[in-house]
Amino acid sequence: MRNIKKTPRWLAMITLDRVIGQAAYSNLQLNNTIAHHQLSEVDKRLLTKIVYGTLQHKLTLDYRLAPFLNNKQLANWVHVLLLEAVYQLDYLERVPDFAVVNETVEIAKVHGNPGIRKLVTAVLHNYLRHPRRSLDEIKDPLLRLSVKRSVPRWLVGQLASDYGLAKTETILDSINEPAHLSLRVNQVKGNAAQAVDQLANDGVKVHRSPLAPAGLVVDSGNVIKSSAFNDGLVTIQDESAQLAVDSMNLSADFKVLDACAAPGGKTVQIAEQLDRGKVIALDLHANKVRLVQQNAARLGVSDRVTALALDARKVDECFADEQFDAILVDAPCSGIGLLRKKPEIRYDKTADDSQHLHQIQLAILDAVATKVKKGGIITYSTCTLLKTENELTVREFLSSHPQFAELTTQTTKCIKDGRDARSLTILPSDYGTDGFFIATIKRLS
Repeated sequence: MRNIKKTPRWLAMITLDRVIGQAAYSNLQLNNTIAHHQLSEVDKRLLTKIVYGTLQHKLTLDYRLAPFLNNKQLANWVHVLLLEAVYQLDYLERVPDFAVVNETVEIAKVHGNPGIRKLVTAVLHNYLRHPRRSLDEIKDPLLRLSVKRSVPRWLVGQLASDYGLAKTETILDSINEPAHLSLRVNQVKGNAAQAVDQLANDGVKVHRSPLAPAGLVVDSGNVIKSSAFNDGLVTIQDESAQLAVDSMNLSADFKVLDACAAPGGKTVQIAEQLDRGKVIALDLHANKVRLVQQNAARLGVSDRVTALALDARKVDECFADEQFDAILVDAPCSGIGLLRKKPEIRYDKTADDSQHLHQIQLAILDAVATKVKKGGIITYSTCTLLKTENELTVREFLSSHPQFAELTTQTTKCIKDGRDARSLTILPSDYGTDGFFIATIKRLS
């Protein structure tokens, strides 16, 4: 008889309990769960689908479940168990209802007690006997969209204010689509053609990115186990994130500051272009500085990288003015552009968080402003969609620093070159990538 504690549904319940109840990161928690259990590829796929699917549709699932719970206060794991069961019943067409119900009831029995087993049994049987709750009951259009796309109402409202309701619906339609894995070719160790061939020999099929000049998109295969990854020929990095450094127009002898560097993806991307130059990488936490160093070592650019534990708001403590030819501020942000890969972010953030981050971003820009040479560029980037942390941050910085001006952000592949704005915003709905923002700020005097 199969051990219930080793099934994908049990492991999904344990994983989701930690993500929803203890604010664990879904990707890290899921990877940890898979690493510590011997699962078939089929079971890994089912586990992954349940975890991400439940998180992506949580508000919808809660809305549909509510009439059957009668305001009962449930332990978090019981709530999670019911959510994942309803997700399977409503979204996984190939999974038989009886299999979902039987195994969910068994998990409730083993992990809980007879009372919990009876409750779970009753809720699921009632759920299957009734039609799904209609969204037409919700009169507020923003709340209806919030429940439909499982995004908190404040965030729907903010996106609607920033982009309009029609564009917001398009964005929200896209964020629950499966995320693809993308790579960047390490120019120090080879070129794209060599990487494609080596990955193919390792059983990994890829195609060239339409956005990033050194980008590859994975079609199939296990990148982490490939020699191309382990030898440092490729590294994992989203296509849109690669555009920040692509837009910097670096020269080989530049001295560059990466002010918010960890885990170092953009640091090593900068270093690859600095044949005779140097990149100074800062991060607030010493353990994250070690990640930057490890990344630099794997990609063979350690000699071009100096990583320091330092709050970017305190650069005056270590650096004189006008030391750097270019500065990258890949700022702390709400991460709303990452909803496809980290669906739990939407439930953890608030409008107040975004305002607080806006102030931190301004403080970092203010601190590094004097460190770039006259004529040098500060590249400001985030992985959020919220204009409070993007355009508004840049606008406020410029209003208090008249010696700077914003230039039009340009990329090698001329992404969105016909746009009206000087900054570059990549929405998840544009190319199926992470959402990303880049602004190019030049010091005039």
